[in-house]
Amino acid sequence: MIKRVAIIANGMKKESIPFAEEMISYLEGEGIGSRLVSTGSDRDDLRIPIDTDLVITLGGDGTVLYAARAVHEMGIPILPVNLGTFGYITEVGKDEWKEAFSFYREHGTNISRRLMLRIAVHRDGHRVWQASALNEAVVTSEGIAKIISLDLSLDKTHAGSFRADGIIIATPTGSTGYSLAAGGPILDAEMSAVIITPVCPFTLSNRPLVTSGQVVTLTVKEGQRTNLLLTADGQLFFPLKEGDTITAEKSRSKALLIKSLRRNFTEVIRDKLHWSGDMHA
Repeated sequence: MIKRVAIIANGMKKESIPFAEEMISYLEGEGIGSRLVSTGSDRDDLRIPIDTDLVITLGGDGTVLYAARAVHEMGIPILPVNLGTFGYITEVGKDEWKEAFSFYREHGTNISRRLMLRIAVHRDGHRVWQASALNEAVVTSEGIAKIISLDLSLDKTHAGSFRADGIIIATPTGSTGYSLAAGGPILDAEMSAVIITPVCPFTLSNRPLVTSGQVVTLTVKEGQRTNLLLTADGQLFFPLKEGDTITAEKSRSKALLIKSLRRNFTEVIRDKLHWSGDMHA
């Protein structure tokens, strides 16, 4: 039963607040209490009351990433409503949110369970930073077009050394984001797998790798010619030092996203990537 809803509105989109107010009025008519949170940054500290039954995001994919990090461990479903063009994650349009909401309220079956990453940085034997990510974790140079050197291990087994512009550790949800642009594969959004994608590797044999569930460890090698940066979901940042180890593994909890009743994941990627199916695709 849905009694309390938290609405997270992207304050950078002008129509988000008026639309949220219409949504609040509708929910009140249904006997459902609501709380509006307007964000000006994806790095704002977001606190959702534990008695919240549902989170509705108004914005784009970035707003969903922001919300997912905040509530996935609480097991609160997210209804992602897109105020612009359809995103890879926000597949529910603003003209159909009531339809998706009502179906979930009555049946509770239109849920997509998405793998989350748990990321940590260790320095001199101590954990100095941790975060969650729905899309990906990325290690890159702080400078432009600077090659970095990293060691890669899978479940403590050394898998190789990489010289590249960076390395992306992506979830299936994130497979259609930065990883895809760097040449990584597209995975079904509900798979339980992790993609490791080198960005412009110096050695052409360094190819994207899909793993089933191993702990991915990156070690920053000595002798870097640039400063390194770790990014989570393109929204959280942490500066790295030589000798740091970055671990990424599956989180115990998943992001619960309410799905559109009008389109599925295949239709979304077909339309977003313009797969026409003819000679001019």
